[in-house]
Amino acid sequence: MNIDGSSALVTGGASGLGLATARRIIDRGGRVVLADISEEQGVKAIADLGDAARFVRADVTDEASVTAALDTAQELGPLRFVVHCAGRGGDRTRIIDRDRNPGELTTFAEVVRVNLIGTYNVLRLAAARLSGNDVVDGDRGAVVLTASVAAFDGQIGQTSYTAAKAGVHGLTLVAARDLASWQIRVNTIAPGVMDTPMLGRLREDIRDGLAASVPHPKRLGEPDDFARLAVEMLENPYLNGQTVRLDGAIRMAPR
Repeated sequence: MNIDGSSALVTGGASGLGLATARRIIDRGGRVVLADISEEQGVKAIADLGDAARFVRADVTDEASVTAALDTAQELGPLRFVVHCAGRGGDRTRIIDRDRNPGELTTFAEVVRVNLIGTYNVLRLAAARLSGNDVVDGDRGAVVLTASVAAFDGQIGQTSYTAAKAGVHGLTLVAARDLASWQIRVNTIAPGVMDTPMLGRLREDIRDGLAASVPHPKRLGEPDDFARLAVEMLENPYLNGQTVRLDGAIRMAPR
């Protein structure tokens, strides 16, 4: 199923991984709706991408705003593709602190709410739309979700983030099986240390240290590395139910 002539919804599309993916989709002849919570970044992004892109302010945990983004995507053309990049970082909270006080439950719940419940919300609402498509090249649509290497080797202080991203990995195969009867494929990318705006706030020496920890190539992952894999997942008809680590063979240390 080729991207050319179809539309896509990219959540978290105003920057980083999502923006790079939107650019790749447009380069392949698609049209894109960027769903993002940042209106300022979204307006800037569509000015850069041109007429093939639209922006809709959306909170991925909110049914109404995700529905509005899907509506806009369907106005651009047949909606066959969804790439879900939106999320948030962890709370860096230990399970207990040095004084044996338990970590805050509210922050744990918020990280899971955005990263896991938000993922499921986008998946369920998108699947309802994709299931109404005609079958083209064996598919009605394809979805790419975003986990993290933290799903497999989370570090100390990443309990909430690891739990959420492990949940995304865990639902990938189930979702692919569940939606197989509707000819909708579901895959997930688990990025390693990526050069996104989140890492851009770190000191240069810390960024250099992270890059040096990658076996090969010894650099931070680039958003376009993610975008290239996302597009392959969307178009490859036999790729389904997989979580693929995109990490330069890194395995994260305990801290």
